Amino acid sequence: MGTAERSVAPGDGVTAPKGEQGRELGSDPGVPAGAALRQSDPAGGQDERGSGEGRPYYRPLWIEEPARKRRLPDPVRTAAVRAVLITAVTLIQAMVAFLCTMAGSWLAFPMVLSSVTSTVVATWGVLDVWVTRQVWNQRNGVVSVPSSTARALRRERRRARRKERSAARSQERIRRRQGRTGQFSHS
Repeated sequence: MGTAERSVAPGDGVTAPKGEQGRELGSDPGVPAGAALRQSDPAGGQDERGSGEGRPYYRPLWIEEPARKRRLPDPVRTAAVRAVLITAVTLIQAMVAFLCTMAGSWLAFPMVLSSVTSTVVATWGVLDVWVTRQVWNQRNGVVSVPSSTARALRRERRRARRKERSAARSQERIRRRQGRTGQFSHS
């Protein structure tokens, strides 16, 4: 027999492959059909709701793992998709131009011209992805070099916050002094 036959075990509605002797593959001869699946159930034969009806435990086909890389920012991803589409159209145009030239068709010259134009546009599209990524990195502070615009902006914000805090502290000191004597100390 070249392929495993499938059969339904009575009472549980689970399809299990059958081997050469007609019994379920991977089960013991003394174990009733469907009980082998229930034995591997870590919940003790209970489904998610805990009803305990003896339903089989189904192992998931795959386990979700977190992505190793973060996804691209939206503007960069948009530019990348645009560049891929333009490049694909350019390659198709170049192929059609080549085939028209080989066939001696009148369409060869216009297709060659449009392919050259599309090549320029595709180059612009790829450069657009690079420029968009660089701009996004600088604006959002991903680049961690001393010349980064985002780093300078953060430094300025920190200075402003420090000044605000020190002004608030000095105002608090003045208020505390006024509270003791009821007036300024120098009047």
